[in-house]
Amino acid sequence: MPRRSLAMKVSAASAAASLAAAAAAAESDIAFAMPVAQPRLRSTHASAASTADTAEGAGRQGTGTGFAGANAALTLAAAAGAASTLSTAVRRRARRHGGSARGLASSVGPRRPQSGLTGLASAPLAPTVTPTDAAEPGETRGDRLARGMKLAYWMYMAPAHIGTLRVASSFKNVHAIMHAPLGDDYFNVMRSMLERQRDFTPVTASIVDRHVLARGSGEKVVDNITRKDRDDKPDLIVLTPTCTSSILQEDLGNFVKRASETTSSDVLLADVNHYRFNEYQAADRTLAQIVQLYMEKAKDAGVTVEKSKKPSANIIGTFTLGFHNSHDCRELKRMLRDMGIETNIVIPEGASVHDLHKMSRAWFNIVPYREIGHMAAKYLKEEYNMPIVDTTPFGIGQTAKFVRELAELCKSQGYDGFDFEEYIDEQTRFVSQAAWFARSIDCQNLTDKRAVVFGDATHAAGMTRVLAREMGIKVVCAGTFCKHDEEWFREQVAGLCDETLVTDDHTQVADMIARLEPAAIFGTQMERHIGKRLDVPCGVISTPVHIQNFPLTYRPFLGYEGTNQIADLTYNSFTLGMEDHLIEIFGGHDTKEISSDSLSSAGETESAIPWSPDGLAELSKIPGFVRGKIKKKTETYAVANNCKEITAEVIFAAKEAVGA
Repeated sequence: MPRRSLAMKVSAASAAASLAAAAAAAESDIAFAMPVAQPRLRSTHASAASTADTAEGAGRQGTGTGFAGANAALTLAAAAGAASTLSTAVRRRARRHGGSARGLASSVGPRRPQSGLTGLASAPLAPTVTPTDAAEPGETRGDRLARGMKLAYWMYMAPAHIGTLRVASSFKNVHAIMHAPLGDDYFNVMRSMLERQRDFTPVTASIVDRHVLARGSGEKVVDNITRKDRDDKPDLIVLTPTCTSSILQEDLGNFVKRASETTSSDVLLADVNHYRFNEYQAADRTLAQIVQLYMEKAKDAGVTVEKSKKPSANIIGTFTLGFHNSHDCRELKRMLRDMGIETNIVIPEGASVHDLHKMSRAWFNIVPYREIGHMAAKYLKEEYNMPIVDTTPFGIGQTAKFVRELAELCKSQGYDGFDFEEYIDEQTRFVSQAAWFARSIDCQNLTDKRAVVFGDATHAAGMTRVLAREMGIKVVCAGTFCKHDEEWFREQVAGLCDETLVTDDHTQVADMIARLEPAAIFGTQMERHIGKRLDVPCGVISTPVHIQNFPLTYRPFLGYEGTNQIADLTYNSFTLGMEDHLIEIFGGHDTKEISSDSLSSAGETESAIPWSPDGLAELSKIPGFVRGKIKKKTETYAVANNCKEITAEVIFAAKEAVGA
């Protein structure tokens, strides 16, 4: 064999072996985090798909950031695809020459697992991305994988580390550090913009740059932890894994152990795996981990907490970037105060980690949302025998059910000094206007109107129940993007809607809405965009949302005040018959550009100069946000100069006349 040809083959085999080894290293983390009985994921495909999925979340909530992460994901995905193709060639060559076809992955052993939450159920295993369809003629395994992959520019849920950051930044004096590329630090900007809080977001990015890729992190993560401990003196520092740290096989547990030896702050590694958990699952798990840490810390120190003499409750699950979470919490606290129930601790929003050991003082825990808080509440129930109230008070019926559950728990522990049924009656008749509105002629006009509901499991199920049972509106489809909570969601909306859709693909939601042609949509920011394209009004009821759904005014969705907000949103989301009639009478709505200082037909007639095809073509090149203003100025110029037709030359002349 010629030496040049042999060298090329050796080089190709070496490259394939290197890529396969890197993929196998990533495989060890993935396979290790799964139950022993579960099959191990194909290393190359799992790392590629998970990396791409993680980076896709950077575009959520309309921030327009995180494209660096997406580009990195595409690069890694391409490398993984190349590894798949090359390693396939190596295996074929090995089989041809009688060698082993197992590849290098079989020689890599899994690392020792990091300790997780004891007694807490594992999340469902993420589906494998190993291609199962038949290969087309001449198609390799890598080609089949690439054919099955897709790049999304919108995701309903962010990567797992965003959930951890949301929980950590909700506590007081807790700092979070993530080991990730520069493009993944968009959380700071997103939270500062949406929450509009006065303080800085307590999150630091330990940047993975080319030096880290070449030589490893070394002391970088440890130095960042010790520096934050020295400068900010937080009570707790949370180090969150990212997809990048998993791919690079960073030993974050060792970093935390070394850093905790020299810091006065507590240091915690979030027990979150990017290949198995989404944003909400990671948030739920991180909150439970923090609660368990400080409850056991107090127990080891011999601290005992007695139950309160009066009824008291913890509220678990209100945190930063939640949908009207702070308003909901304020309404829940008002209701508890009215019923003579003390609010013990609200976590994580605004809570101190040093107060977490006092949670066992409460009589019971309230978990208003399905997405976060349940793991912490289950831990407290198992360890401290604390009952859980997980009915979401969304709408008149569910709020009454919520109050009755509180009454049952209070009476079972000896509290009988309040008439809960009378409270329900007074609140329903005099505080909430929703019951009266449901019987009014205005709401009766909405009877049998067709609506689509889509959002997180809590708000989508609650809104479906309110529309169908309390307002008589026909829900043609109810859906959620919380695929991990599909069973519960389907159970909640059974019999209340014609169809059920559980997906995190916004294109499927758009196709469903276009097919059903509802009179109104109740969904997220994405459904609002879809509604604008289809000319269907939309009321926003769930995250992800933009800044208009982080109001400064008091707008709860839970409790009796929340029923008024829901009724207003529902009524204002439908375009009524009289409104359509008036729109037609007064010349349409949003149908044409304003080309004069008057909206009347008289003002329009004075300047009705036709546009030539080349003039319209030139006008279309102008950005939309200034097009109307330029059109108006051009028409004013044409009238003043007695132009019979507006051409491209007239546009240029008008531009020169104003000195532009």
